[in-house]
Amino acid sequence: MMNLYNQYPVLDMHGFDRDYARIMIDEFIHDCYVMQSRKAIIIHGVGSGILRKKTQEVLKRNRYVSDFKLDIFNEGQTIVSLVDKKE
Repeated sequence: MMNLYNQYPVLDMHGFDRDYARIMIDEFIHDCYVMQSRKAIIIHGVGSGILRKKTQEVLKRNRYVSDFKLDIFNEGQTIVSLVDKKE
């Protein structure tokens, strides 16, 4: 099966705790913004939903994020849309 998102940067958070996830999401999104990525993928897994909830909390507050949503084909990952970089 072809991965529709293989051209986007990916952060895989399997094994992260909430505090480490928060730090890594902010750094990852900042790096994606600097590299002028339009979208990014965050893999948080399904599990009990702890990392998914933390991911959503962090993304809501991040100034580089214009929108995000759960992947309709894989609820264990979130697709993030980033704002355009201002030159």
